[in-house]
Amino acid sequence: MQVILLDKVPNLGNLGDVVTVKDGYARNYLIPQGKAKRATPENIAEFETRRAELERQAAERLAQAQALGSQIEGITLQIVRKAGVDGRLFGSVTHIDIADELNRMGFAVSKGQVLMPEGPIKAIGEVEIEIYLHTDVRPKIHVAVLGE
Repeated sequence: MQVILLDKVPNLGNLGDVVTVKDGYARNYLIPQGKAKRATPENIAEFETRRAELERQAAERLAQAQALGSQIEGITLQIVRKAGVDGRLFGSVTHIDIADELNRMGFAVSKGQVLMPEGPIKAIGEVEIEIYLHTDVRPKIHVAVLGE
């Protein structure tokens, strides 16, 4: 299915690109999320009339993400959990815990924006985590897990 992108999508294209994707990806993700529309002549014409407005909105979102990213970049969160003698935690520190801690500090971050490719933290120590604010803005923070 051919779609016209209404926003920048990682590994797919930028605003205004007409790309071919699998039908399910378009129907189940891109179109419901508002990231794309079917590439019909009517939709392409409508996009061209709204192009300046969409580009302005995309630039505003990028500027907001960059401002938040510059504040978050390099901060260290300290999270205290019960741990055994060997340093393993009773439980784990997940993306929800990190998002809650960032929200307590005054940064508006959702749990879906916390990237933990190795999974939850299960041991005492310091880990570097990425926060996905925008496709172009991914600040890194340090999470120090301390034992009680």
